[in-house]
Amino acid sequence: MAWFSFKNELPVKGRTVLITGGSTGLGLSAARQLAAKGANVMVVARTAKNLEAAVEQIKAAALSPSQRISSITADVTQASECTRIIQQTKTWNANTPPDIVWCVSGSAHPTLFVDTPIDQFQTMMDSNYFSCVYMAHAILQEWLDTGSSSSSSSPPNEPSEKTPPPARHLIFTGSFVSFFSFAGFTPYAPSKAAIRSLSDSLSQEMNLYAAAYPKAPRVRVHTVFPATMPTQSLEDENRVKTDLTRALEEGDQVLEAEECARRAIRGLERGEEWVATSGIIWAVMTSVLGGSIRGGVVRGVVDTVVGWVMIVVMVFVRWDMDRKVRDWGRKHGPSGMISVKK
Repeated sequence: MAWFSFKNELPVKGRTVLITGGSTGLGLSAARQLAAKGANVMVVARTAKNLEAAVEQIKAAALSPSQRISSITADVTQASECTRIIQQTKTWNANTPPDIVWCVSGSAHPTLFVDTPIDQFQTMMDSNYFSCVYMAHAILQEWLDTGSSSSSSSPPNEPSEKTPPPARHLIFTGSFVSFFSFAGFTPYAPSKAAIRSLSDSLSQEMNLYAAAYPKAPRVRVHTVFPATMPTQSLEDENRVKTDLTRALEEGDQVLEAEECARRAIRGLERGEEWVATSGIIWAVMTSVLGGSIRGGVVRGVVDTVVGWVMIVVMVFVRWDMDRKVRDWGRKHGPSGMISVKK
C-alpha cells in the first residue's frame, strides 16, 4: 500500500466476493456486511441446510435486489474441491473469477498434547492450513493466468497509460495463537502460525507479478486475526477444553461475530495486511512483526514503537503463564482439570 492512504483499499460494490465458512459465525457476518456494501457474494460450507439459511440472511442485508447471492456445498480440506469451487464461481460470475476470496473456514480442538487423539493433528492442519493453501492455489492460478482474458496485461516493460484496475484480495483467517500459544492449544496453534507464514510469503511473492504485469489487477494478501467470538464453534471447543486452558484464557477479549467482522473489514479497507480485531491481539502482534508489512509509515512507526515495549512485556507474560501452569500442576496434577480432594 502507499505510505499515506485515505482511500478505501477494499472497494466491493459491484464486485464478487467468495467466502469459505460463510454459513455461520465470522464468515456469515462478513458476508452480510459486504453484501450491505454492494458486493455479489458466494458462500461456501459443508452443510447445505446452513447455507440455505445463510443465503437468505445475506440477501436480506444486500444493498440492492439486483445483487447476486449464491452458495456452494463443498469440503475445502480437499484440493479438488477448492478447484471446483473456483470454477463453479467463475461460471456463475459470467466466466470471471471472484475479485476477493476470504478463507474463514476452520476448526479447533484445544486439548493437552498427549491427550489429543492422534488424528486430530492432521485434522487441524487440513481444516485450518491446507484449506487456505488449496484455496489460494486454486484462485491464484486463475488470477495469475496472464494469458486469459480475465488477467490480460501488457508486456513487463510497457508502462500503463490508465489507472490500474482495482486490486484483487486473498484474505486468510488467523488467530491470537498465531502469535502466542499456551497450554491446551498445542494441536491447534501450529496450523494458525503456518497461515501467518503463508500470508507473509505470498504477500512478497505477489510483487513479482505486479512488477512483471503492471496492467493486470494487483493481488493483495491479508490475514485477519479475529478475537474470541461466542459462536457454536466456541461451544464445541469448550466441551473438550481443560480447566487449565480456561484459566489461562481469563482476560481474553470476546466480541460478537458481527463486531469482529466489522473491525476486520474496516482494517481491510484501510489496506492493512495483518488485521487485528482487538487491542490485545494488536499489542501481541506488534511484538512478532519482524519483516511483515507494517501498513504505511505512520502505522509502521506506531507498531514498531509498541513492539519494542511488547518484546519486554511478553517476557513477563510468558513467565507468568509458565508460573500458572506449574502452580496448577502442583495443586491439581497433570490432567489439566480441577482435582477434587477427598
